[in-house]
Amino acid sequence: MDYIDYYKVLGITKSASEKDIKKAYRKMARKYHPDVNPNDATAEKKFKEINEANEVLGDPEKRKKYDQYGKDWMHAEQFEKAKAQQRSSRGSTGQGARQDFGGGDFSDFFESMFGGSGGFSQGGYSAGGGRQTRFRGQDLNAELRLNLRDAYKTQKQTLTVNGKNIRLTIPAGIENGQTIKIPGHGGVGRNGGPKGDLYLKFIIDNNTSFKRDGNNLYKDVEVDLYTAILGGEITVDTFDGKAKLKIKPETQTGTKVKLKGKGFPIYKKEGQYGDLYITYNIQTPTNLSDKEKELFKQLASFKN
Repeated sequence: MDYIDYYKVLGITKSASEKDIKKAYRKMARKYHPDVNPNDATAEKKFKEINEANEVLGDPEKRKKYDQYGKDWMHAEQFEKAKAQQRSSRGSTGQGARQDFGGGDFSDFFESMFGGSGGFSQGGYSAGGGRQTRFRGQDLNAELRLNLRDAYKTQKQTLTVNGKNIRLTIPAGIENGQTIKIPGHGGVGRNGGPKGDLYLKFIIDNNTSFKRDGNNLYKDVEVDLYTAILGGEITVDTFDGKAKLKIKPETQTGTKVKLKGKGFPIYKKEGQYGDLYITYNIQTPTNLSDKEKELFKQLASFKN
């Protein structure tokens, strides 16, 4: 893994505050966003680096590890554990608790420390007689965008991660912002260590007239004044078809009705759905003729 100076990527110094990091990230992200730079491979690469830098520096714990261990910050806990084990091993063999951990490239140090120094660690043996620590691969994060109508039905997608295609079945009812883990599809481990995992976050774009809240759907429907007063029947759109509704006489604007089982599929519960809630908005007639206005005046006089 090549060293990337995340501070340089965001154009800030190591003394930058959390507020400075957020401000720099937003500025850089706007500048290199793919929508602003279509078909620009250089801008796309820069945009990915910016997001990676923000993910690390924007998290105080990750930033602390990065500041201390550079490109090997993901292995900080294993690194500290291995140092402690090596000190313990040296002490027990009469070599003392000698420490020589300052400076240099951490990855080069790992190689010398675990590849043939004879220090105690976990994992298999190296050719030089020492033992090598097996490092688990890095977890990867990715986003997948779907339309709300796509999320209504089970989808089969093929993703390309690290040059490999992953066939994925996405159950109906996946929610906006939901993250699922795909084991073993993250970064490659070191020294025979296991692969990391892939965490896939779903972004659901809603370009429909329905509002979604969990498994329930909501929709506003206009009802003409005459039907609202006298009663009648209307046809409304549901997410997967149409439904007829009876309007009671003297229905008021804001009246809500529930269509049971006409909402969104419940995630991983085949055949189960939420509900659809319809809100009536009474439509006031416009462009009235003189005759219509006269009739309304008569109605008003009866009411008075």
